[in-house]
Amino acid sequence: MFVLVEMVDTVRIPPWNFNRQLNVCVCVVFNVGLCICLYDITKMEDSYIFPGDGASHTKVHFRYVVFHPFLDEILVGKIKYCSQEGVHGNGRDTEETRWRHGGDTVETRRRR
Repeated sequence: MFVLVEMVDTVRIPPWNFNRQLNVCVCVVFNVGLCICLYDITKMEDSYIFPGDGASHTKVHFRYVVFHPFLDEILVGKIKYCSQEGVHGNGRDTEETRWRHGGDTVETRRRR
């Protein structure tokens, strides 16, 4: 259900974001799953600023906690309602989850 996935990406940071803190990013990555949170950064390579851009480009190796249900896995939860946007419900650890029809988009709000 939850797995730790190693990823590599070139991160572009514009100058106006140089002083910002690292935010939690929840997104769906094709053939990987729903990325919940950053676990750790294993390696950061040198940063480069290209002429005419001004942004920092850094190749980063990191691990992400990913929700990736296995084939035929049964998830227990309650469906609140269905709409044209998708199915809305909640599970054991989530306040609300929405699955969209015919797509791979999943939006989740976690309980605190």
